[in-house]
Order: sequence, then structure tokens, then C-alpha cells
Amino acid sequence: MPAGTALFEHSPWVEARADARPSSGDRWADLMTVVHDASTEEQLALIRAHPELAGKAAIDGTLTAASAAEQASAGLDRMTPDEYARFHDLNAAYRAKFDFPFIICVRLTDKAGILAAMAARLANDRDAEIATAIEQIGEIVRLRLKDMA
Repeated sequence: MPAGTALFEHSPWVEARADARPSSGDRWADLMTVVHDASTEEQLALIRAHPELAGKAAIDGTLTAASAAEQASAGLDRMTPDEYARFHDLNAAYRAKFDFPFIICVRLTDKAGILAAMAARLANDRDAEIATAIEQIGEIVRLRLKDMA
């Protein structure tokens, strides 16, 4: 991951708050404490700062470098028209139900796994999906921190 790349998508407040607190010696735990201590509105803003998988930002080139590399690692930059249509339909259904993008740590799965998770998680309630999105953001950040080490 390039130096200076933010750990959290378009959400520098998380790192700033962690930096303002005494360190526990575990950067990931300190960052996730900030996320878990944040208000629901702040957590939703953090979730909404993430791009849709294989969505508009991937097509128009506005993904962050980290997100582009992560999506490519799962093959989301190499999809058939049918796969793209399935992602588009599931992204739309997910956003319509929860009012935020589907979040998954794509580096820990593949296209088929992502599609299966999207379909399965549509059955969840909003609170469960907020918690799952925060958990997945934590996994993304854990891997980004490992890349920086």
C-alpha cells in the first residue's frame, strides 16, 4: 500500500481520534475502539464512504488506490457482462434495503464468495448489517496495516 494511504476510506477522523488518545500498543485495536465508540451517524458515514463493489467508482476510475487493488485481487476488475449485471442488481437491492453500500473484505474471498455473501446478507436486518459492515471494515484495515508493516 502506498505511503500516506489512509487506512479508512475517506474518513481521516478515525485515525485522528486514535492519535489523540493514549496508545494501547495495538494500532488496530486503538483504531477499532474509535470506530466502536463513534456515534451511529459517524459509523454510517464511515460505511457510506466505501465504494460499491464493481460499481460506478470502479468504472470511472475514482476508487482509492487501495480499493482498486483490493477489488482487483478478487477479480472484480475482470468480470463477464453477466457477473457485472449480477453485482449491479445486488448492489442496488442492498442499497435500497440498507441505505449504504455492501461492505466485505474482498481480499479474504473471491467473486463467487462476494456474490453469495451479498445475496445472503440481504436477509439480515439493518442493525445486523451495520455491525457486519463495521466488522468487515475492521478486516480491511487489519490487512492494510499488515501491508504497511
